Amino acid sequence: MKKSISFIICLLLFILFGFGQQALSEKMAITAMDSLYKDARFTNKKKGPVWTYDMGVVLEGMVEVWRNTGDKAYFDYVQGWMDQFVTEDGDIRNYRPTEYNIDHIKNGRSLLFLYKVTGKQKYLKASEKIYNQILKHPRTNEGGFWHKKIYPYQMWLDGLYMAQPFYTEYAALMGIDSAFDDIVNQFIYMENHARDEKTGLLYHGWDESRKEKWADPETGLSKHFWGRGMGWYAMALVDVLDFFPEEHAGREKLIQILNRTLTAAAKYQDRKTGVWYDIVDLATRDGNYVEASASSMFVYAMAKAVRKGYVAKKDFQKHIDKGYSGLIKQFITTGGADRVDINHVVTVSGLGGAKNYRDGSFEYYMSEPVKPNDPKGVGPFILAASEVEFAQSAKSQKTVHVTLDNYYNNEYKKAPDGQLKPYHYLWDGQDNNGFFLLGRIFEQYGGVLNTLREAPTQQKLANSNVYIIVDPDTEKETTSPNFMNEAEANEIAQWVRGGGVLVLLANDAGNCEIAKFNTLSQKFGITFNEDNRNMVKGSNYADGAVVIPSKTGIFKKTQKIYVKEISTINAVKPAKPLVQEQGDIVIATAKFGKGTVFAIGDPWLYNEYVDGRKLPAEFQNFDAAHELVQWLMKKAK
Repeated sequence: MKKSISFIICLLLFILFGFGQQALSEKMAITAMDSLYKDARFTNKKKGPVWTYDMGVVLEGMVEVWRNTGDKAYFDYVQGWMDQFVTEDGDIRNYRPTEYNIDHIKNGRSLLFLYKVTGKQKYLKASEKIYNQILKHPRTNEGGFWHKKIYPYQMWLDGLYMAQPFYTEYAALMGIDSAFDDIVNQFIYMENHARDEKTGLLYHGWDESRKEKWADPETGLSKHFWGRGMGWYAMALVDVLDFFPEEHAGREKLIQILNRTLTAAAKYQDRKTGVWYDIVDLATRDGNYVEASASSMFVYAMAKAVRKGYVAKKDFQKHIDKGYSGLIKQFITTGGADRVDINHVVTVSGLGGAKNYRDGSFEYYMSEPVKPNDPKGVGPFILAASEVEFAQSAKSQKTVHVTLDNYYNNEYKKAPDGQLKPYHYLWDGQDNNGFFLLGRIFEQYGGVLNTLREAPTQQKLANSNVYIIVDPDTEKETTSPNFMNEAEANEIAQWVRGGGVLVLLANDAGNCEIAKFNTLSQKFGITFNEDNRNMVKGSNYADGAVVIPSKTGIFKKTQKIYVKEISTINAVKPAKPLVQEQGDIVIATAKFGKGTVFAIGDPWLYNEYVDGRKLPAEFQNFDAAHELVQWLMKKAK
């Protein structure tokens, strides 16, 4: 059954969009850039654009497409919009915190993303203003955030998505440990009040005061299970878990709530179409319809939950496959050679209000307009497609444990919370010097990321298939650097002999300890020279160009890469040159026992030279990273 569903998805993609075309997530992103936010609310130069939550959902989709493609156009789109709001002093144009509208918190995640990538303080200052709204935001008597000041004592499912992912990410960044209990409680409060024991579904809203006309006088609950409300809640859970501390007891509570929520949603997936109805449990009621945004949200939440291991793949993969196939068949149409449209998106659904009172009845929900390419459908579809595309890359790939050294490379700097924390060539680093994108590429092909912060031994590397050592510290960089020694080199060499794949990423002589590091590399016939090749001044990128010859066995499509300020290599058996420039060896490999070694005199695949924001398009570092990772995965035993 699973194979047949996967075949159907592939067939639909082939028929609808052709072979070898851009991914659906990218096609939808291109549609968004070309068609969204073009009306007067966003183009009035005097007033400035409206600060609206649905933009934040689309921008999060753009971030994923940028990470998947290395195309700066998507990053620039995110930054371009946020820069229309954020001043150099960190003020946010058209953001009114005293409205206490929980929707206004949503776009804070885009600010945190931009801060982490660029390091610009204006984004951090702006995000602090949004955090300050959380501190003052009115709450129910037990502590749940009101949906808006104008909706007192009300919690809506939507609000969990609007506030909690930002709240969690900001707390993690700034070391606000006291926030995590509060964050868990927001989900607990919502589930305790809104979950229906019979169906497992959650009602759209709850009024603690029981004063609203839409609220049941006994329970305070609204009347129906609205699909997108459930979708917001599910997405909130999987996104919060990205930044919620592993050691916190509340993490398991969140995972349990996620399992209950997705299990309930899966029960109401339409068997015929594979998607979900606007009112989730009333598929057969006249007037109800399958709805694109909720369906995209459920597919996204399930796919991400499976990838992250929060839910069992065996329980949800069939729902993901059927749901994604249904999204394509029911909602997606071509919008041109490089874009698609998403149809049947309900524009909005709410509760109460001063004008045109929304009474929460079935008739009310059915009265709201439905249209194509509404941002609240576009953003979730990009996210859902990105997750499914990501998972499909890893299909049929074996699981490979990839360990990054943080012992020989062991630098620290002051983090935003004031604490000294490891940085430089690490998996979680999203700035120029991090390996965030490289790690993501490993994960895309089935890699499981680890970090080793102790001296390596065969025992400590026993569960690792690939071990990466990058830019060993000098005394200039670290007060007490951990230098390579003979005993540790022997331990690593024995691990390689037994089948390990070792990646050695040195640096130029002025920025890397080379002499002692050669204690290890020379065991494989590789010596890093204490020199500095490909020195680049300013934007003279041509000086860092390295041409990749054909038939390397690794780089099949990559023809030119950018590698600046490197140590060249001498190679003797068992090592052999792989790439040479004007007689200098730039890349070497070695077969050693059952294992493999790859060596280059630079950390060249860090974010700055992979993410597409800086290098001219002629350089193919992003493509090279994909090809190298696939080769390393194949070599791993």
